[in-house]
Amino acid sequence: MKSWMKYILAFIIISFVGIIFYKKVYIPKRTFKITKATKGDLSVFVSGIGNVGAKNIYNITAQTGGRILKIMTDEGKWVKKGDLLIVMDGVDLHTLLSELKATLLKAKYGVITSQKELQNQKAQEIFLQKTFDRYDKLNRKGYVSRAEYDKAKADLQSIKATIQGTISQINAAKEEVKKTIESIKALKIKISRLKIYSPVNGYVISKNAEEQQTVLPTTTILKIVDPKTLWVETNIDESVSSQIKPNQKAKIYLRSNPNKFFLGKVNRIEAVSDPITLEKKIDVSFDKIPEPFFINEQAKVVIETKKYKNVFKIPLSLLVQKNEKLGIWILKNNKAHFLKIVKIGENDNEIAIKNINSKTKIIIPNSSKILKEGMKIYL
Repeated sequence: MKSWMKYILAFIIISFVGIIFYKKVYIPKRTFKITKATKGDLSVFVSGIGNVGAKNIYNITAQTGGRILKIMTDEGKWVKKGDLLIVMDGVDLHTLLSELKATLLKAKYGVITSQKELQNQKAQEIFLQKTFDRYDKLNRKGYVSRAEYDKAKADLQSIKATIQGTISQINAAKEEVKKTIESIKALKIKISRLKIYSPVNGYVISKNAEEQQTVLPTTTILKIVDPKTLWVETNIDESVSSQIKPNQKAKIYLRSNPNKFFLGKVNRIEAVSDPITLEKKIDVSFDKIPEPFFINEQAKVVIETKKYKNVFKIPLSLLVQKNEKLGIWILKNNKAHFLKIVKIGENDNEIAIKNINSKTKIIIPNSSKILKEGMKIYL
């Protein structure tokens, strides 16, 4: 083979390899996909993990103690204010009430009888006083014997003593009536406590005793939550807690139903942070109470702290860092250029940028390909 043919063949082979390299290696390495920013609203969120709780949880106890006859509700049931919840065994309370009523009636009759006796005794006193006065005059004139005078005097003194005794008896009977009335009132209050009613429209979250069980006055039988005070007590890091304000909108995700959210709002922000965890407690209330709900259930709270309207936004995955600057790669004149962004706001998924628009061509980064300033880009 002639030398010039060798050169031609080598040139052809090198050219062929060059073309293959250009098309299969060079161009693919410089081929990227392009996207553009979207225009719309961007909501900024702060999230935290907490537990379902309530401001008002009522412990329903047996006020008098004793044996439980009936429990009219159960866990997971709704009750209305005034509903009968529990009936306790009064043992001999009703019998004792009947006895006290009989004692009261007897004491009242005793007062009436003594008062009638007092009236008769006072009538006798008037008669004996007149008799004594007459004998006293006759005695001074010597017309009656000493024995008759002494008898008239003794009879008068005797009736006066009897009157004083009857008055004391009446006072004692009245005091007995008063004490018995107070005892009846106290017993009626005790009997009324045998029936326990719901203090609120609420939801029964626990039943801690059973029928026929004997309990003390301090024993909690039922727990009822006022659903109006239901909230999630969540912990938010101090570094972002300043963004949270009362009445901000929130989404609540319960662990028992993680694919569904409940709308709510920030109800209360505690003024004191935890010095160990460096977190602040935020209470988020429900707009609509979930049914059923479970106290102490874990929940995730996502609070909308700010909303930017009509902004250009992109996914966070498009962001890159170059020379400690945060930015994006854009396409200009078919070449890659790094653009340092001016951030408006961001959330967990998107970022709003000030210095881009709907015409900005954004290069989608590829971890297997390197972008360089001014590099030729193929689409």
